[in-house]
Amino acid sequence: MSEQNRRPLPHDFHPPVPSFTVVSDDVADGGTLKDDQVYAKGNLSPHLRWEGFPEGTKSFAVTCFDPDAPTGSGFWHWVLFDLPASVTELPTGAGSGDFKGLPQGAVHVRNDYGSRDFGGAAPPPGDGSHRYVFTVYAVDTEKLGPDAGVSPAVVGFNLRFHTLARAHVIGEYENPAGG
Repeated sequence: MSEQNRRPLPHDFHPPVPSFTVVSDDVADGGTLKDDQVYAKGNLSPHLRWEGFPEGTKSFAVTCFDPDAPTGSGFWHWVLFDLPASVTELPTGAGSGDFKGLPQGAVHVRNDYGSRDFGGAAPPPGDGSHRYVFTVYAVDTEKLGPDAGVSPAVVGFNLRFHTLARAHVIGEYENPAGG
């Protein structure tokens, strides 16, 4: 996908808020995703760690979105919220499989694969490089409100009004034609 055809990020449509720091042992900002974060290879949610979020943060939400998916509306790979404010790190695989390392009470909603977990990168062959935006939101309430049965759009609607700050790390992945 050419640079000029890249679509905006989902939070580009939300009011501006401060940022903080999010890092990953698995995703280098601007780098290529590891096989572990690819749907057909490892399909593991990446390690994420964050700091510097504002005082008053009562919980966190984590999402992964591909704005470059050829859908007209992007593709949600991961939507997780109601992480307690005491949780500032998720280990590799916390959003996958048996959810080891995911705190009790955290809520997954359906991703665009139709499952309530992390679904790795899977751009169509020959569609060019896609961005995978891993965003951590600092939230002003312990419980965001929705339950696990809502869509990512409903979670995004609630985040619009409850985000104190947000930070992201972006990995890229391309599935070559014939690959």
